[in-house]
Amino acid sequence: MSRPVSHTPSSGSDLLLVQRTLAGEMHAFELLVLKYQRRVERLIGRMVRDSGLVEDVAQETFIRAYRALARFRGESAFYTWLYRIAVNTASKQLADLRRDPVISMSSLESGDDETSGTELDLTLQAVDAETPEALLASKEIAQAVNEAMDALPTELRQAITLREIEGLSYEAIAQALACPIGTVRSRIFRAREAISARIKPMLESQGSKRW
Repeated sequence: MSRPVSHTPSSGSDLLLVQRTLAGEMHAFELLVLKYQRRVERLIGRMVRDSGLVEDVAQETFIRAYRALARFRGESAFYTWLYRIAVNTASKQLADLRRDPVISMSSLESGDDETSGTELDLTLQAVDAETPEALLASKEIAQAVNEAMDALPTELRQAITLREIEGLSYEAIAQALACPIGTVRSRIFRAREAISARIKPMLESQGSKRW
């Protein structure tokens, strides 16, 4: 006999909302959308990098999730299951863009507070942003991190985004990306190495300056 799946209070409430949706309560699914829409859009925005497409891809993600809801068994957290759908949907969009590479670059100039803060965390707060000069340096480094992430292969960018931006555990990322946890660790390590190699000269340059 299989062991019962344990749930945190959050995952338990999500499972209840799933069950209510399957019973015909559309408002229950609307609550799930409201709960995870911003996180899904932020994830997609890190992958697609075209702010004009984020909303469409997020909407498609929730449509796919709704259609597949009967297959959600609760073995993993709902958001992990949902993020896997988001990753697959965004990956399909990226494939479409490669066939029709006319994309907007507006997302590179995005001023989203949550994203910017996380990007600066990746630089380990290398410069003190108390002066205008240091603030400019911080923005330059954050942009370099953005560009370094954009240059990563898709599988590395997905893994580092889920870890550093979304804060998922290695186990959750492995479930979301449908790959072994060892593969997740390897991808994150390689992504961090690539980003570090890209921004290290800038950090050393800024460290040699006295504002």
